[in-house]
Amino acid sequence: MGTLLQIRQNYIDKLSSIYDAEEAKALFQIGVEALMGINKLQLSLQLQNQLNSVDETALQDLLVDLSTGKPIQHILGHAPFYGAEFLVNAHTLIPRPETEELVDLILRDHQNQENLRLIDIGTGSGCIAISLQNNLKNANTVAVDISQDALAIARENAKRQKATVDFRCLDILEWELTFGDETYDIIVSNPPYITEEEMSSMHHNVLQHEPHSALFVPQEAPLLFYDYIADFALTHLKPNGHLYFEINQYLAQETKDLMLKKGFKNAVIFEDINAVPRMLKVY
Repeated sequence: MGTLLQIRQNYIDKLSSIYDAEEAKALFQIGVEALMGINKLQLSLQLQNQLNSVDETALQDLLVDLSTGKPIQHILGHAPFYGAEFLVNAHTLIPRPETEELVDLILRDHQNQENLRLIDIGTGSGCIAISLQNNLKNANTVAVDISQDALAIARENAKRQKATVDFRCLDILEWELTFGDETYDIIVSNPPYITEEEMSSMHHNVLQHEPHSALFVPQEAPLLFYDYIADFALTHLKPNGHLYFEINQYLAQETKDLMLKKGFKNAVIFEDINAVPRMLKVY
């Protein structure tokens, strides 16, 4: 039986055609914490420890799955987001740190308000809607997605986290046919925004294992969803309400300009922790 250090090196060697050494180490750390309950600090102190056969087999089985390019979150069946664990699968995007920053921006803007009505468009795993519902005071949250399979995961996430969210299956591109006169204080969306041109620079495990309908837009209409959601907001956003987007960093200014052309008075771009333009607040 080997040590944790030896198995970590095995991860680096076996995954070298897919991930660089630091990425492989990070995947090993995630696996060790998920399978053995050993956090990063504890791991650094236990690298020379001999593993028992059960833990070694579990880590080797994980390595076999990772060697196929399948994301570790899909292998484990869950991913962290804003202090909670969310179920994920091939029908949902894997929650990402940039989206946590979008949630944090909204919560900072509205932390002292109560009874807000909000809608999350393209909810996927439900991570945005559930995080907002559970961190705002007496919020009333609607979450929509075109995928029934994604909504099944979102509903289970809400159940596990004791969040009351009104999930609806619909196509936001047909919003005029599906919404009545309801209005919202907050409209938020992390819509598909990656262009076909950008596909070549993406990691192949994203291309092969995450839902393309939640990621990509036609090259000739990169702001398609922002256009439709802005029109939806013009009808369904309350006076003094706010519209929030996660945005394509390469189209940040174009997205802002679109909102101003639609008639919104203010559109502010926010950078993420990596100094990349990633969020847009419209009001």
